Amino acid sequence: MNKITLATSETSETLETFEQFKTMKSSIKKIGVVGSGFIARGFMLAMQNVQDFAVSKVLTRRPIASCWEFPRSDVMTNSLDELIDHSDLIVECSGDVLHATEVVNRAFQAGLPVVTMNSEFHVTTGSFFVDKGYLTEAEGDQPGCLAALHEDAVQMGFRPLVFGNVKGFYDPNPSLENMQFWSRKQRLTLGMVTAATDGTKMQYEQALIANGLNATILQTGMLGPQTKNFQECVNILAEEAKRLGQAISDYTVIAKSHFKIFLIAEHDEVQQQALDYFKLGEGPYYSLFKNHILCHLEIPKTIRRAFEGRSALLNNSSRPTVSIAAIAKKKLSPGESIPHGMGSFSLRGVTVKMTEHPGHMPLGLVHNALVKRTVEPEQILTFQDLEIPDSLALRAWEEIRKVGTAPTFSKVGAVPTFPFGNV
Repeated sequence: MNKITLATSETSETLETFEQFKTMKSSIKKIGVVGSGFIARGFMLAMQNVQDFAVSKVLTRRPIASCWEFPRSDVMTNSLDELIDHSDLIVECSGDVLHATEVVNRAFQAGLPVVTMNSEFHVTTGSFFVDKGYLTEAEGDQPGCLAALHEDAVQMGFRPLVFGNVKGFYDPNPSLENMQFWSRKQRLTLGMVTAATDGTKMQYEQALIANGLNATILQTGMLGPQTKNFQECVNILAEEAKRLGQAISDYTVIAKSHFKIFLIAEHDEVQQQALDYFKLGEGPYYSLFKNHILCHLEIPKTIRRAFEGRSALLNNSSRPTVSIAAIAKKKLSPGESIPHGMGSFSLRGVTVKMTEHPGHMPLGLVHNALVKRTVEPEQILTFQDLEIPDSLALRAWEEIRKVGTAPTFSKVGAVPTFPFGNV
């Protein structure tokens, strides 16, 4: 006769705890990460303190054996299929427009939500995907932080006029020697340092803000007032927005600024005395700030937002009006090759209104490009100036361009649709 041992209360508690543990383990969401650079590495380290989801796979295009400095080599893969199969949500932070476009397309085909830290992707091809799945930029970099600040401000009754980005240093045509120095000092890639210094990164960020928050730009490249008195900057930009009758996306240059982004807004006159007491000044324009841009440390907040079923924090909208055009840093000659647009010493990016520059070459599409005719310094490039390879990103852009430059585009209530489905 088999001996039967009755469970003691202690054993029952242990079994109950184990069952809870199994349930908890099965409910932990799997996060697939795209990229193995600065942001991806920081995010992996930050995930050590996260309990409700975990990184399952990291997609890299580098040989896995060369990624010895990456926090977890055991989850790295070169297979997009493997990433998709092992993920409940994708975090895209590769910084590469063409690659991100391929990944997001596959993720949406698999029904996966996508959280990004890649404004270059959004401004170039992101609008094609907005109505096809859950797509949002993460809080953490300037665009996501501005979107979160906007969300808070509107809930408090503020009426935004200006979405501002603060640069501490700006050199539109930095030297290779200087960029190599700062690349070594900051332990960042040469391209990343160059794109930040020449303003390209900031131009992309503010284009995404303009499109995603129903704002616009005042002019090509934005206004960018430079003044030692920030209140003068506030008044200049706020008055321009009031004159235009629409919120604007812009920037200023302030060395060693204690804040990184700002929002200029109006509020009801009956709140003027209270807002003055709250140290926001006498009005009529009030400035809200954020002092820290913590990038990968803030991504988990947006992941939770997606899993909770809340609306996207920020994307480029399905009806963008602002793009980033490639502009020449130097004279370009026929036959010259340009391996990449972002962070190059041949080109930089500048914000343009799509209706004013319908044939511009988006900087994000420039990859292994060939110069077809002479281009002068500071000239905005068109598709007649460069030959670029066919790509999914190029085809997506063509559909976005048709919408963004259509004559009926600005009509209230006009909702454009893309003529072909999944690319």
